[in-house]
Amino acid sequence: MATYARVLLSGSTNGKPIPVVAVATVGTLVHTAQTGTTGFDEIYLWVSNVTAAAATLTIEYGGVTDPGDHACKAVSIPANSAPILILAGLNLNNALVVRAFSGTASALNVTGYVNRIA
Repeated sequence: MATYARVLLSGSTNGKPIPVVAVATVGTLVHTAQTGTTGFDEIYLWVSNVTAAAATLTIEYGGVTDPGDHACKAVSIPANSAPILILAGLNLNNALVVRAFSGTASALNVTGYVNRIA
């Protein structure tokens, strides 16, 4: 029988927002999935823009190859936005990594959680 546990994003400190400081690949670390291939992490991410100008967001999902490893690429996030759902339950395992970068350093914050299924 599978077990489920909600866990914080590994790139977060105590569940706080993760500032996207990277402006190109390799992006800012958001989350590292659980090790192995028998379980998986179901990942939910929101992004908010904390500046007065729109900024773009790219999510690198499990690698950094363009476009194969991009869950989204150069998505425009409006200025002063509330959190916007950007990943809704995508699965990842085998210690693969989710990263983010923006056209503007420190304009975007990523929040979220993981349902860890083993």
